[in-house]
Parts: sequence; C-alpha cells; structure tokens
Amino acid sequence: MKKHPLELWGHLVASKKGRWLSLLFWILLVAVVSFSWPQINSIDNVSSENLKESEMSKQAAKLVEEQFPDNSGIPLLLVWHREDGLTPQDLTKIQALYKELDDKPVEAQSLVPPLYKAPPQALMQNVSENGSTLVTPVFFEKGANTDAFEKGLNSITELVKEDVSLTGKYEGNDDLNLRYTGPVAISVDATGLFASADVKLMIATVLLVLVLLILIYRSPLLAVIPIIAVGLAYGVISPTLGFMAEQGWIQKDAQAVSIMTVLLFGAGTDYCLFLISKYREMLLEIEDKGEAMAQALKESGGAILMSALTVVVGLATLSLANYGTFDRFAVPFSFGVFVMGLTALIVLPAMLVLIGRVAFWPFIPRTAEMEKTRAIKRNKPIKQHRPQHKFSQKVGQLATSKPLTVILVTVILLGSLAAFAPKIKFTFDILSSFPADMTSREGYALIEENFSAGELAPVQIIVDTDGKDIDLKDDLAALNFAATVTDKRVGTKDKAIELYEMNLKDNPYAAQSLENIPKIKDKAVALLEDAGVSDAKDRVWIGGETASQYDEMQVIEGDEKLIMPVIIALIALLLLVYLHSITATVYLIATVILSYFAALGLGWIVLHYGMGIDAIQGSIPLYTFVFSVALGVDYNIFMVSEVWQRRKHKNLKTAVSEGVKYTGSVITSAGLILAGTFAVLATLPIQVLVQFGIITGIGVLLDTFIVRPLLVPALTTKFGRLSFWPGKLWKKKVDE
Repeated sequence: MKKHPLELWGHLVASKKGRWLSLLFWILLVAVVSFSWPQINSIDNVSSENLKESEMSKQAAKLVEEQFPDNSGIPLLLVWHREDGLTPQDLTKIQALYKELDDKPVEAQSLVPPLYKAPPQALMQNVSENGSTLVTPVFFEKGANTDAFEKGLNSITELVKEDVSLTGKYEGNDDLNLRYTGPVAISVDATGLFASADVKLMIATVLLVLVLLILIYRSPLLAVIPIIAVGLAYGVISPTLGFMAEQGWIQKDAQAVSIMTVLLFGAGTDYCLFLISKYREMLLEIEDKGEAMAQALKESGGAILMSALTVVVGLATLSLANYGTFDRFAVPFSFGVFVMGLTALIVLPAMLVLIGRVAFWPFIPRTAEMEKTRAIKRNKPIKQHRPQHKFSQKVGQLATSKPLTVILVTVILLGSLAAFAPKIKFTFDILSSFPADMTSREGYALIEENFSAGELAPVQIIVDTDGKDIDLKDDLAALNFAATVTDKRVGTKDKAIELYEMNLKDNPYAAQSLENIPKIKDKAVALLEDAGVSDAKDRVWIGGETASQYDEMQVIEGDEKLIMPVIIALIALLLLVYLHSITATVYLIATVILSYFAALGLGWIVLHYGMGIDAIQGSIPLYTFVFSVALGVDYNIFMVSEVWQRRKHKNLKTAVSEGVKYTGSVITSAGLILAGTFAVLATLPIQVLVQFGIITGIGVLLDTFIVRPLLVPALTTKFGRLSFWPGKLWKKKVDE
C-alpha cells in the first residue's frame, strides 16, 4: 500500500539519522543567517509615507513646496506653559535658549528664528489670550532620521533642564513647564514607544506562553519545547527580514515587528500543540517513537500545513493595500507564519523524537503492552495516563444531539454582539494612540487648551485660477465651520496658483472636521466655475493635516473593500481544495465572518463602555478582519479535518462528536494561548496595539469557545451528508 507523503516525511525526519540532521540543519541555518545578516530590530525604523503621491493632500503638499517654498525644515514645537501666566523672566529664559541654539546648533538643526533679538514685549504678542502658553519652533533638516531628531531634542533638554519642568502634571504646577510636540517630537516618541515595547512584549509573551503550557500539560519539559521551536523559527525570521530591509526590498515598521512577535508565539505555539497532541495520542498506540511521529504527521501534518497556508495567504493580501502601513505589514506577517509552519514540520518532530516519551514527564504516554510490562517489572498495578476528554465529549454530544437549538442560540448570541459593530466611532489621529503623559501629546493638549482649535493644523486650499483675477477669501470664510481664512498668497513660479489657509472652528483632527474636507473642495470648485474657470474640479487641492487624515480614511475604506473580499475568496478556495466540499466551505467562511463582527461589537463594548475610549483607530477593522478570518479558519480546519477522517469509517453524528471530543482540549489550549498572546498587547502604552490586541483576542476566544465547538459541529450535523457535497463522503449515507 502506498504511503501518505506526510507519513514518508515523518519517517524521514524521525529516523535515527534524520532527526539529528533536521535539527542540526536548522541550528546551522540560524547561525549562518544570524552572523551574516542584521537582526530586524537593529534596522532603523523608516518614517515611510502611508499615502501615495496621487492622493489630493500629497499633491497639495507638493504644490505648496514648489510654489510657496519654505526651506526652514521639519518643526519641533516647544510649548512653554505656566499656570499663573508666563513672566518676563520666563521669556528671558526662552530667548537665552534661542541665542544658545543660534550660536551652537544641535544635531540636525537647520534653523531657529532669532527670537533672542526681539524685545520680550514682542514675544508676548504670540502668547495665548490667557497669558499661560507660548509656542516656539526649532527646525530640523528634512533628510534627518529619527535618531538625529532624538539627539537634537535631548541636547535641547540638557540646555533647559535646570530652568523648566519637563515631566509630571502641569496643572497646578507653579513652575515653567516645557513640552515638545510637532512632527519631530511625534516621530521620536513613536519610535521610543515601539523600541521599548519590543523587549517588554517578547518577555511578557514568552512568560505567558510558558505558564499556560505548564498549566495545560503539567509537564515542565513539554512546556519549554514549543518555546524553543518558536525561538528557532525567530532565529531565521529576524535576520532574514533584516536582510530584506537592508536591501530595500521591504521597509522596517516597528509596529509590524511588534505584532509579528505576538503572532509568531501565538500561532507558532498552536501548530506545536496540534502536532504534540496527535503525537501523544499515537504514543498510546505505537511503541516505536519514530513510527508514532510518522503517523502523527500523517494525521495532523495536513491540517498544520493547511492552517499555516490559510494564515500566510490571508496576511499576504495586505500587500494589495494602498495604505502604506498595511502594505508594510504583509511580508513580516506572512513570512513569519510561513517559517513557523516549516519549523513545526521540520524542527519540532526531530526535537520530540530525540527527547522521546520523557518529554511528557510526569504523565508519560505508553502503550497498553508497555504499561503491562512496566507494571510486572515493578510489581505494581497497571496505570494508563490516557486523556479522558470528558468535557469535550459532552460538548460534542450537545452539538450533535440538538443541532438546531445550538445553531439558533449561538447565532443569536453572536448576532447580538455584532449589532454593536455599526456603532463604532473611528479616529485617524496618531497622537490619540500615545499615552496621555507623553510629551508630544501633552504639548498638543496644551496648544489645544490655550489656542483656537483650528490653529493646531490649518487647512490649506490651493487653487489654479487659470490666470483669472479671483479672490476666494470671503466666500471661504463664510462656510459655517470656518473660523478664519488668511489672505491669498500667489505662487512664486506660477501666479495663477493661489493659497489660502483656513482655521476650523472645531478640532482639526475630529471626525466632523474630516467630513468638511470634501465640502471645502466643492465650495472652491463652485467658486472657480462661477468665475468661468474651466475644468475647475482638476484645479483645486486641499492640504494640511485634516486633509491628509481624510485621505487616509478614504484609502483605508478602499483597501477594506478590496482586501476583505479577496481574503475570503482565497481562503474559500483553499478550503474547497482541502475539504472537497462547497457546502462546508460556505458555512465555515460564514461562521468566521459572523465571529469577526461579533468580536468587533464586543470589542467596542469593552473599549468604549468599559475603558472609556471614544474612538478606535481607523486601521483596526481591517487588521482584525485579516487576523480573525485567517486564524478563525485555522481552528476550524483542525477540527473539521478530524471529522472528515473519522467520517470515512463512522456514521456522521459519531464522526462529528468524536471530532469535537478529540480536538477540543488541544484547540481550547491553543485558543487560550493565542488569545493570551494578543492580550499581552493590551499591556502596552500604545492605544492602537491595545485596541488591536483586545479585539483580536476576543475574536480568538469566540472562535475557540463558541464557533468551533458548538456552531460548526451543529451546522455539520444539521446539513448531514450535504456537508461533504460534492466530495466522496457526500455519497455515504448519514447512518453509515
């Protein structure tokens, strides 16, 4: 009889020579790539653009740079604040700093305004109306990286630290307070957050996985093995990604690396558990550990391969995105899972066979004959450490005995949670993701509290008048959301290009302000058309932070409309090829989608009503969709694979019930570990990761405890043999 390819692979890696060769090959691979290529975390984080040059706000920025050049550089905003009002002595200290910066520029400094030359009374004109706050800029070179920004900022801190309060609460503080904000400070803070997050995340994730594995298996050695396997996978992944980044093939994104670490430990440990569970099952029946591993790979290898493939394909669809962050996530995510899948099928089998049954100590799995022989030698009664699966057995019986009731209850529950998803509010403001006590956010808050909201980020309106003498100031100022509009400025190269800056009445980063961008453009187009300008729609550009965030919102919505259907189609295709069943493919995909919307709804309940978060980051829905669909299908594949195999020899209800019974404990364990690793993100001081971790973790738990053990088995039972249509198993009668 011809052996299954995965069984042959199992004999190869589990043989006496194969197990050593497999392990040594991988260790050698880790050593070579680690010494030859840089680790991904050693590569500078690239401050890459999220929007393409074709977007309106980017075109506006380019026009402003060409027609209204400002060679000052990238601004660092110094926000000076004293609760009782700035004093003449405070202004003198500020002027002294600017004299020092003019005489001895800090690293990457390009320009400072000569504030020290002006009389203190002149500075007072720029102080807020309540007299408490003043904002002054220091400009840095446009080509400088974040490291240079940080060194320059630290040098400024050294110059002023004796005279100002840089940390702590500024409310009720009698000192002169200084906070940094603006593009330079935001860049430094963002990089610092993710740099510190990487180490904390790695340690917390490893400890969590280790503790959960010990609790699940009650075997210290077995708990360490998956950690070692993931570590060996990371030993290849990190330098390979570092090499790709160094060559310019990918752009390093600190946020992507942080999430990849969580994904690697979560999904990687899952694959290890799938194989370990099946291996232990085989060790109870087969004495030879090499043969037991070959059979374990035959039984579970296909599910592991398929699970990894669905995740790889799902995450790779992010490369279709137009939004830069999504695109930069695609390679680290998909490549990491791909290598982890290989590790689970190459390194892990070799490790398990080399260690042998002792890996499961103190609950060592032995065959009945081995237990009998051991008992005779020790003159003790026979004991068998066989998993009972009592709880999973009851769950499987419930799902198969009352399928319609289970379907109705679970669908109503998940549907009720999903009903909260449309209520979610979104934000595209990066600062809202920072901790409230971070300097760039505190500086921003001080400006917002003490100056007109719109002054934070004026909206730039650029028009091409086609040579006609037009002034749009008064008409633009008449818009009900406009606070002020500046006089027109005429382009230095093309006199037909005009620039107006509008301060909005509301916070320029608020959702309602983003909605005003198309209204501003429509108004400007209408005014040009009234003046007889042809092709007016192509002669108006809106720029500034608000317009940029509006473009981000539009691009993200476009990516969602593209990527979500694509990932569903690709995973459905993989399921169809693997299961040979159109029916099962449809309802498996449907359950995962329902679970996703339920996770969004429950996540919003936790974040908004439980944690007081007003809005979640606009990128969260697509991230959670990609992970929820890919990882949700993961567990379904492992359970359904068991059902399909048992259906070959048993009637439908028995096959489904036993499928739940024998995969229940391992999938529950895997789900808890995966959800736990994502929950680690919620401990970080970065709101976007907190939100992503909570919602994705909730999605994993819903799949683990509702969709996989109850809804999918109930649907399979209710559909009967149609569940296998049009595959070979469809031809078997239900009771066969």
